[in-house]
Amino acid sequence: MENTSGYRKTDQTVKASNHSNIGLLAHVDAGKTTLSESILYLAGKLKQLGRVDHKDVYLDTHELEKARGITIFSKQAVFQAGDRNITLLDTPGHVDFSAETERTLAVLDCAVLVISGADGVQGHTRTLWRLLQEYRIPVFLFVNKMDQQGTDRDELLRDLKDSLDEKCVDFSAQDEEAWAENVAVCSEEALDEYVECGRAGLETIRGMIQERHLFPCYFGSALKMDGVETLLEGLTNYAPICSYPEKFAARVFKITRDPQGNRLTHLKVTGGKLRVKMPVTYKEAAAAAGRGAEGQSLDGKILEEKVNQIRIYSGAKFETVTEAEAGIVCAVTGLSKTYAGQGLGGESEDIQAHMVPVMRYRVELPPDSDVQESYQKLKMLEEEDPQLHLSWNSQTGELHVQLMGEVQTEIWKTLAKERCGLDISFGDGSVVYRETIAQAVEGIGHFEPLRHYAEVHLLMEPGEPGSGIVLSAKCSEDMLSPHWQKLILSHLAEREHPGILTGSPITDLQITLIGGRAHEKHTEGGDFREATYRAVRQGLKKAKNILLEPWYDFCLEVPRDQIGRAMSDIQKRGGKLDPPEDRDGQAVLTGRVPAASVGDYYREVLAYTRGTGKFTVTFGEYGLCHNTEEVIEQIGYDWERDAKNPTGSVFCAGGAGFYVPWDKVEEYMHVSCGTRKEGTEEAE
Repeated sequence: MENTSGYRKTDQTVKASNHSNIGLLAHVDAGKTTLSESILYLAGKLKQLGRVDHKDVYLDTHELEKARGITIFSKQAVFQAGDRNITLLDTPGHVDFSAETERTLAVLDCAVLVISGADGVQGHTRTLWRLLQEYRIPVFLFVNKMDQQGTDRDELLRDLKDSLDEKCVDFSAQDEEAWAENVAVCSEEALDEYVECGRAGLETIRGMIQERHLFPCYFGSALKMDGVETLLEGLTNYAPICSYPEKFAARVFKITRDPQGNRLTHLKVTGGKLRVKMPVTYKEAAAAAGRGAEGQSLDGKILEEKVNQIRIYSGAKFETVTEAEAGIVCAVTGLSKTYAGQGLGGESEDIQAHMVPVMRYRVELPPDSDVQESYQKLKMLEEEDPQLHLSWNSQTGELHVQLMGEVQTEIWKTLAKERCGLDISFGDGSVVYRETIAQAVEGIGHFEPLRHYAEVHLLMEPGEPGSGIVLSAKCSEDMLSPHWQKLILSHLAEREHPGILTGSPITDLQITLIGGRAHEKHTEGGDFREATYRAVRQGLKKAKNILLEPWYDFCLEVPRDQIGRAMSDIQKRGGKLDPPEDRDGQAVLTGRVPAASVGDYYREVLAYTRGTGKFTVTFGEYGLCHNTEEVIEQIGYDWERDAKNPTGSVFCAGGAGFYVPWDKVEEYMHVSCGTRKEGTEEAE
């Protein structure tokens, strides 16, 4: 994946005004919010320190955050440190709000990953590390809570090197010579400078950090202000200095609304300048999940809207400015259809999220509520969190939403009441399954009732795990005009296509338009929608289909004498175990387990270990379902009775349309392997 942090190497660039966007990330309870308070206090932004337990921290401004003592929404604060202008972005640590954290990564120049010295590298820490790696963001590490009994600096540094990267180097060490030597072995250039001068130079170290060849580590206690000043000095000296192109570009990372209901587009300017009343041209979001082979959007009309106001936020307050130069993170009003992950101007590609909800819940509305009206109100919340995937089934009249877990359901209840005036509850959660195929097939769809005509041929191939649906076209313009080809790709992108095993959305597919045909007089846009959908379904019927389920990465800590019980429990749930480890007298098990098998196992662990055990999970990836036949039977999806998603096609003879089942379509099709069938009336 390309570096999406905003840094660009170009021939013609202008240096940003020493502005750095630094994110704070952590596993929940690592002390990230306390660290943010300490940094802001030392930088002179705060006159006195707030505390989470006192409910007065600077960046946790929402009542929900104060009540629960956790960060739920990413917030920012702007301050000066030395000659640096810094925007500090605090992100949620709880796994249920990982999507909010990931959205913020798109605008970071570097990150501080906070790790609890009492717990070391935990499951969610590894997930965050993988995300930072995917986005190619330079990382500083702060090991917090070193004032707690039993913490060992050398042992924790070994844990960082073993669990994260061997190029983690202690930057708060007192031994200058050992530090210089440890830095030198991380790159050849640094080693040359070390041999010649006794240490690598500032610019070399900064470049190594920027290229992720070096990860500075700091140790201390945020609560006692120990080591925080050293960290801040390190950020001031070593945080990357980014350069940007002169042409306007921006990356959207969040949509919110202020207390007055104004829609805010939060973005980072990644090129040129953004000015008040400046027109911004962008593409409206596609309705569903398809993307082009290069990641570009395939659907949505072009909009041009003016920026009415530019706000620079610090905590709950903001100041308005007339322009924002490259490198600045700001919020703007006036843009009505922007969405998280969107690129504006020179940022032509959108960013696809890695963190996705794996649980689906039925939204239970008050008895007197109008379902459709409530659906429209709740869509506003989905705009702010696009991973919710709010859906309304018109046949059953039910609303469904996808969420990360139980904590997020409680937050969503409160937000629905506060923002939409709806007192909702949730039914039992169920796992979100997906489907893919095992081999390449050609899917054919034909739609030809009287005075209509369209035929579509799609090559459907297995994609890389986690790649989603990647769309492209390799069809001659002599066969099908570019206008129709673009329309077909748009129809592929505009919705999630159900699989044939359980009706779950298909994923991890490369779909290529390889052929098709239109009629000069009778083809309308809707004809290609019908033909395209049928081509996908016909291809799925010909393929070997695979059911995928979400897998969690887990960490299970139990007393040594309970390890047998713990291993047996994981195996019964279809999990896969890594070799057990020993940590401070506790047996530690890690591995992968199907999300559907987890349930409330954490409560069971607390019970049989009498409160001394700990079970944590984080989303890993979608993988092969461990009990496919059981799930298929339980869901009971019947592809033949799914009238909205037919697998067959409609042909015409004698002035009337007739239905052809999926396994007979090849006998009637009008295009074959990019060539029209010879000897048919239609070819003539």
